[in-house]
Order: sequence, then C-alpha cells, then structure tokens
Amino acid sequence: MPTAIAMPRLGMTMTEGTVLTWPIPLGGRVEKGQVVLTVESEKAEVEIEAPASGVLRHVYVEPDRTVPCGTLLAALTDSAEEPFDAEDFRRRRERTEPAGRAPSAISVSASAAPASRPAARRAPVTPAARRRARDLGIDAEEVPGSGPGGRVSVEDVESWVARRRELVEVTQGVRLEVPSQGQGDPVLLLPGFGVDVSSFARQIPALAERYRVNGVNPRGIGLSDAPQADRYDVAMCAADASAVPRSPAHVVGASLGAAVAIELALEHRERVRSLTLITPFARAGARLLAVLDAWCRLAAEVGSGTLAAALAPWFFSASLLADDNTRQRMVRGLAQAVARAPAEGLARHAAGLREWSGTRESALGAISVPTLVVSAGEDLLVPDAAAVAAAIPAARHVAVAGAGHAVALEAAERVSSSILAHLAAA
Repeated sequence: MPTAIAMPRLGMTMTEGTVLTWPIPLGGRVEKGQVVLTVESEKAEVEIEAPASGVLRHVYVEPDRTVPCGTLLAALTDSAEEPFDAEDFRRRRERTEPAGRAPSAISVSASAAPASRPAARRAPVTPAARRRARDLGIDAEEVPGSGPGGRVSVEDVESWVARRRELVEVTQGVRLEVPSQGQGDPVLLLPGFGVDVSSFARQIPALAERYRVNGVNPRGIGLSDAPQADRYDVAMCAADASAVPRSPAHVVGASLGAAVAIELALEHRERVRSLTLITPFARAGARLLAVLDAWCRLAAEVGSGTLAAALAPWFFSASLLADDNTRQRMVRGLAQAVARAPAEGLARHAAGLREWSGTRESALGAISVPTLVVSAGEDLLVPDAAAVAAAIPAARHVAVAGAGHAVALEAAERVSSSILAHLAAA
C-alpha cells in the first residue's frame, strides 16, 4: 500500500510551504524517521521525516514550488517492484484527503465571499479546479493560486474554502481571519502594515506553549473581508480586534499593529490585560510615509517577489542583508506575506495610518496597563520607539541592537523571551 507524503501544517499561520530539496533520490530507500525532504514556510527551513519506511517511488512537487498545506508531495512504496500508478494514487487521495482539511462537500454562500476583492485574474485556473470550485459554490477567480505563475489547482480551491469557513465575525457583515493555537489566557497578535500574522511566525510556537494565541488579520489582509471604504481607521481596526477574545487579552502589536494596540489600550481598556508594542510610533515620520506610498504603488504594479525584494532593505539590518542565504530566505517569506495584502486594502490602511498619526501623542500617559516596548537599533522606519516607551508610565523598554524594523523575525528569540517574561509578570 503506497504511503503519501504531504505538505505539513507546521504552525497556525502556515497555509502553504515551498519544497526546497529532496535529499533522497527517486527510487532510493528511506527509513521511517529519516529526513526525506526540506520545506520552507513562515521564513524558516524545516526538515520533514519519512512517515514510513520504503522506496521514494514518485515525486509530485519539484523543488522551488510553493503549494498549500495538505498537497500531495510524493509517494512511498514498500519496494521498487510493487505495482504503482502515480496518477491513480493522486486521484484517489484527492477524493479521500482534500487539501486544507476541506470536507468533500461544502457550500459557501454568496455572503461568505470576501467583500470588494479585486476580480482580475492574473493566472489560469485548471479545469479540475474550476469544476471543484463550482461544486463548492464559489468563484474560482477569487482563489489565489500556488502553481507555476500563480496557477490555481484543486488543492488551492479546497484550502481556500476550508480557511473561509473559519472566519470570525467582529461586527455585522465583517468577518476576519483569526488563526489560533494553544490553550490558556488569550494573547492577541496584531501585525504591521501590509503583512499578515505570519510576521509573528517565530513567536507563535513559544507563546502557544502557555497561552491561547489569536492572530488577527485586519480588514483587507489575507482572507479577511475587505468592505468598501475610503480608509480603514486605526480606531476601526482596534474595535475589530476587541471583538475577538472572550476575556481581557495580552495584546501584542507591531508597527501599525502597535498603533492599533495603543488605541485598544486607550479606548477598550477593559479588553486589555497587558500591552507589548514592537517598533511603535505615535507620529509617522516622513520616511515611513514615503515607504508606505511606494509600497502601495508597487503592490499595484509588480509581483510579490519584486515587492518583497524592494522592501527588504527597509525591514532588515545591514548584517542580515549581507548574508545572501538568509536574505533570500527572508525575502521569500516576506513575498508570501505581502501577496496576501491586495493594493486596494493597502491604500485604505495607509490612509487610516495617516489620519491617526500624531493624534495620540498626548494620550500615551493615560495608558495604565503593564506595557513592554521593543525597539530595534537599525530601524530606519521607526527610529523613535524609545520616545513612546518614555511617554507611557512605567513602561519597560527593550532595545535590540543590530536589528531592523522586522525585529520579531530578525531577533526572534530575544523578542520572544522578552514577551514571555513580560506576560508572566503582568
């Protein structure tokens, strides 16, 4: 009986992974527990062990391809002589083990479709994927593809539907993507401008060992609804986030997410147990605003890989950028994140950020919850995070030298340990 090797889900924010290497040659013998492939997801490389002993009989996904979790990657057979039909095995598995944990029959109503998503299709949809989308009652044109050139597969359709079923309604007619992991007191993660909660990928496993971690993708990001509006106000995003946890939460926000966290602490004090602000600002500087403007323009004109490469010098330190392998891995991860932020939503968040900038400087002294501020020594976008810490009564300030704006990725262990210590004392 052949054994399937599928793309695993390695964390609550992981929806897809990239195959990097197959160290075992096709037809080679592999023992259970032996490393059979390496994948990349959430900005880290992970070795995957063989689920059984056997012969690597067929590889369905070659290196450098990105596919949804649950996608069939390869098949093992007990021996090289065992009869095996690769295409038949793939079809039978698709019928019994659809990607993304989607059941075999799902109906998604029109009201469940994301509001105001761009309808333009930049890549083809396979005939099988189009049929599957029609069976599930959805528009295949809405589904992001993971195949060559963004081609949409059956796995893409089923993964997308499964994730849409898990959205959380935060106000009438608006549902947000809120991946969760762990048990315990709630922790709310609020990502920065133009990225989803995968920007906290390195913190989530550590936090989930002790807490119930809820990552909130704001309006227009990921699968969250994107209702029509001139702007997505910071106060609106804070109100959305306040509706997620059932009890007061430890709130962790980065960059724009830190602005949302500040608004939560000021306007929804009863929902906040503690505050962690990573690279926060109270007034956006000229450089930050200029980068956001360029980001919005590029998102409308170029692919996510080009956009990520253009943003990398603003996100990471000089030492990280000098390491080719690390830089390329970070850019690939960043490309996956920015691909989940359509240009239309970016423009709305940028307008909301501009409107909020400078309005809360005098109110920081009213924050009364235990607060941790994390700043980065090589942060070009938000160089004055320390001033935010100084303005909040009794705030603890951790300065991470040699890291850029994406300090939660670049200095993951330092940031994680600082957050855990802060939460334990709150």
